[in-house]
Amino acid sequence: MAYDDVLVTLGQFGRYQKRINFLLCLPAISCALHKLAGVFLQARVDHRCIYDGESENATFFDLSVTNKCTTNISFTDNSSLATCPRWLYDTSQYSSTTTSEFDLVCDRAWLRATGDALLMVGVMLGSIIFGDLSDRLGRKPVFFVSLILQVVFGLATAVVQDVYAFMISRMIVGATTSGVFLVAYVIGLEMVGPSKRILCGVVFQLFFTAGFILTAGFAYLIRDWRTLQIAITLPGVAYFCYWWFIPESVRWQLTKGKTEEAKKTLRAVAKENGQKVCEDVLEQLCQQTEAERKQAGGKTPSVLELFKYRNLAQKSVIIFFLWFVNSATYYGLSWNTSNLGGNDYVNFIISGLVEIPAYSLLLFTLDRWGRKPIVCGAMLISGSCLIISGFIPRNLLWLNITFAMAGKLAITSSYGAIYVWTTEQFPTVIRNAGLGAASTFARVGGILAPYVNIMVEIWTPLPMIVFGVMAFISGASALLLPETLGKDLPETIADGENFGK
Repeated sequence: MAYDDVLVTLGQFGRYQKRINFLLCLPAISCALHKLAGVFLQARVDHRCIYDGESENATFFDLSVTNKCTTNISFTDNSSLATCPRWLYDTSQYSSTTTSEFDLVCDRAWLRATGDALLMVGVMLGSIIFGDLSDRLGRKPVFFVSLILQVVFGLATAVVQDVYAFMISRMIVGATTSGVFLVAYVIGLEMVGPSKRILCGVVFQLFFTAGFILTAGFAYLIRDWRTLQIAITLPGVAYFCYWWFIPESVRWQLTKGKTEEAKKTLRAVAKENGQKVCEDVLEQLCQQTEAERKQAGGKTPSVLELFKYRNLAQKSVIIFFLWFVNSATYYGLSWNTSNLGGNDYVNFIISGLVEIPAYSLLLFTLDRWGRKPIVCGAMLISGSCLIISGFIPRNLLWLNITFAMAGKLAITSSYGAIYVWTTEQFPTVIRNAGLGAASTFARVGGILAPYVNIMVEIWTPLPMIVFGVMAFISGASALLLPETLGKDLPETIADGENFGK
């Protein structure tokens, strides 16, 4: 008897699974806070040069000047331009940001983008390192080590004294978000029956969205970046008590031969769900898993196998580009809200709120309309909206924000759906490797997104147009991929090559 069959008999989503999944969803809020707080920690603030003769107590508002990066230096009969020795900053909205404290303006503005890029480098490294460790050492210990590191380096980020230490500590925090969110996601989904996994996956994402919205609330109440960083970090301490409430993954215990521990957890599931568990069924499950574990010692196909066959290679390239563009556009738009005009906090909250209908839509349409119409349609709509928003006159602020947020809603739906669709595209024998490679391309997209956003220094609408063009091209290319809903999924490399021909 397979593990999923046992879960069906014990209750696919009973009281036990609901309690554990709710507890595991809460840390997703902290992960969102850390991933998105950079919008306010590193907020782009107005600035001007400080001029000779101004007092030490001079403020941004003392003079009405337009020089932001250079100042005139006089030499007897002529003058020349030189880089500002110091800047004064507009503190009407933010009392302190890393931009104003570390002078991340003018020729140092690229360091703001690098800070967010390194955060995503950390996310990528964390998914690789903590993902591997969770397979080797268990989900639970890796989850808790990640929680502890997140709090330690989250607090360290708040006390560093230079921009480079700030970026390194945030990169480590980014790595821990993978250890916390992804491992919690895996534990939760491995605990529920197959018919409830899409529901649980969407709920996990909605808790991340709740953290997205709360980020603006924290930032509105706390205008100093160091205090804000401490405020978003300290709630993580509450999760330390989870050690006594969160079980190890039964699926992991079975694959590692820890059958007695697995039986103990399954008995607890049955008891809380009000179901009776047959010891013979548990014994059959353990014996079958042990036999499969011994047979799994054979050679596993490499991800390079995907590129040895024309049809499979074509589909893989399209899938990897899909992940790259979805991640780059999602995070790029999430970090770009302060460049839309209007109120930074309102824009950010709207950007978070549109994710609720975006994810909710998947619950009602993914198994009815199919995967392909959702992903391709959402990306084409997102690309169109973003390109249009880039050419809307800046004085039509409400219209510009409306199209930008419509693009964010659509790309969020697409990002949620590609997890399901692309997983079903890869053959079973190489599915994990293919999904891992796709996830790596997503992280690369997230790393490059801040450098697209910094193009706002060249032309304000340019980031929206770049993201829009990428989303439109990616959505159009995805039309070449086959629909997977209701189809027999490919098992072997040969099946994968023939699938969708």
